[in-house]
Amino acid sequence: MKQRQTKRPLVLAAVMLAMFMGAIEATIVATAMPDIVADLGGFSLYSWVFSAYLLMNAATVLIYGKLSDIFGRRPVLFTGIIVFLIGSVLCGLAGSMEQMIIFRFIQGIGAGAVMPVATTIVGDIYKKEERAKVQGYLASVWGISAVSGPAFGGLLVEYVSWRWVFWINVPIGIISIFMLLFFLHEKIEKKKPDIDYIGTFLFLAGISSLMYLLVEQVETTYTVLLLIVGVLSVVFFTIHERRTQSPMVPFHLWKVRPILIANLVSLTTGIMLIGISTFLPTYVQGVMGENATVAGFTLTAMSIGWPIASSLSGRLLNSIGYRTTTLIGGGALLAGGLMFTVMNPDFGPWWAAASSFVTGVGMGLTSTAFIVSIQNSVGWHERGAATASNMFMRNIGNTIGAALLGGVLNSRLAAYLAEREGAEGLTINSVNELLGEQTDMSESTRLILSEGLISSLHAVYLVVFFFAAVSFALLLFLKKGE
Repeated sequence: MKQRQTKRPLVLAAVMLAMFMGAIEATIVATAMPDIVADLGGFSLYSWVFSAYLLMNAATVLIYGKLSDIFGRRPVLFTGIIVFLIGSVLCGLAGSMEQMIIFRFIQGIGAGAVMPVATTIVGDIYKKEERAKVQGYLASVWGISAVSGPAFGGLLVEYVSWRWVFWINVPIGIISIFMLLFFLHEKIEKKKPDIDYIGTFLFLAGISSLMYLLVEQVETTYTVLLLIVGVLSVVFFTIHERRTQSPMVPFHLWKVRPILIANLVSLTTGIMLIGISTFLPTYVQGVMGENATVAGFTLTAMSIGWPIASSLSGRLLNSIGYRTTTLIGGGALLAGGLMFTVMNPDFGPWWAAASSFVTGVGMGLTSTAFIVSIQNSVGWHERGAATASNMFMRNIGNTIGAALLGGVLNSRLAAYLAEREGAEGLTINSVNELLGEQTDMSESTRLILSEGLISSLHAVYLVVFFFAAVSFALLLFLKKGE
């Protein structure tokens, strides 16, 4: 029987739909959260609506990458999309914040498959010389979702219900599944699957425990126990993976210099990314005194720079090479980080937007180059795991960054208020009033909080710049021709 041919443009469209579904989830849910809290209550659990999704996404991404190398891309991606859609439907039906968090866990389990496997499919069906351009198309999905997510989410919340923010995923996911079913045809060698169950269990136990501690950052009676479980699981996982015949994480891939550097830089840029996207709106609203729409615009500038640079990256890879392309990207990250460190309120939101845009250019140039380089460095049977490892490192960077930079902000602000004359009675939570529309706040109090926020956010941006410098230094270790 003749092998049916894969229809590449239609498969690319299906993959972009699946990625759009996962990418838009963050921005569209953030827009709906005030209404979700107003309806369900539980403001103290606010951050866990995001953290639950992030935890399971990061914890499962490597597992899906390995499974796609065993069973093929299509069945694994189908499973991920279906689990994601089940979680989406349940989130829309949630009757309490606790239920919402549980259903977001389910959503995150499905999302762990969507991004790495969808990206790997493109690496499979396009030749080496074509991958750079096509990966640029995939990167544009992030830009489109970031721009359209807040607006689309706002319209759904205002005119229909916040529950449709989750239910809108269902038709998108179903269309993607059917397109992949009819147009993607894989040649998979029939062999007995050798799944690393012990490694999978140890990895999930270790990464979930450690990431929970990073996200929560609250000392409880379980803190020491979770730390012990996390560290021991990671240690035993590493030992086991080096001995097993079919490891979930092929550590030998990390010996390939371009893959090692790409993964380390993805970790550092993940920290940068979460630092800018989390704290820039706070600076624009709390320090510059602009509204939420203007604050959103400054972040959207990054989402515009990223896909433009990703598309450009594809052309540069073929003309000037991988090392030069990534160094230009690293230079843009340095420039963007420096612009954030010198930013002050008098510069206005345009400076914040320009800093964001330049950083987005750096992200676009490097991330696309990394994926292309990684997929060119390995064969089909390791491409899923290799691609997933890069996305995993960025997810870990996001989580570490959220914890690290949040700690920097809070500690610097607390120290400032403790030392500042006239700040008696003010706490970190007093900033809530500065960000809100409080009209009864005295001018002196407003000035103290604003100055404290400037000082604290400056410290955050110094750390962001430090990681930009680390990223650039790592890229210097790449050799010509790699």
